Amino acid sequence: MIDLPAPIAAYLEAANANDSLGLTTCFTADAVVQDEAQEYRGIDAILAWNDKTYALYRPVVEARRIEGDASNYRLHALVSGNFPGSPTMLAYRFVLRGDRIAALEIGV
Repeated sequence: MIDLPAPIAAYLEAANANDSLGLTTCFTADAVVQDEAQEYRGIDAILAWNDKTYALYRPVVEARRIEGDASNYRLHALVSGNFPGSPTMLAYRFVLRGDRIAALEIGV
């Protein structure tokens, strides 16, 4: 098992469970998510992105390796779901602010 920073562990748990309420506690109010060449800014947009992504793909993210420092992390994860090429390895770049995620970029 990988020792993940608390906000990243909480994000993975909420995202894998499609727990919208749990997701709201993971991000700062002004957080930005970049995924599939789209940008989602703010909690409402991030929740809409998560709901759409989960409905389409039912992704399950399994952390494999993490590197970084106190506020910038790169997570390598095995992602499986209802999409071509599943499962596949993806990289997630997290920028933390305090105990929340300020930015998340998927696929980098």
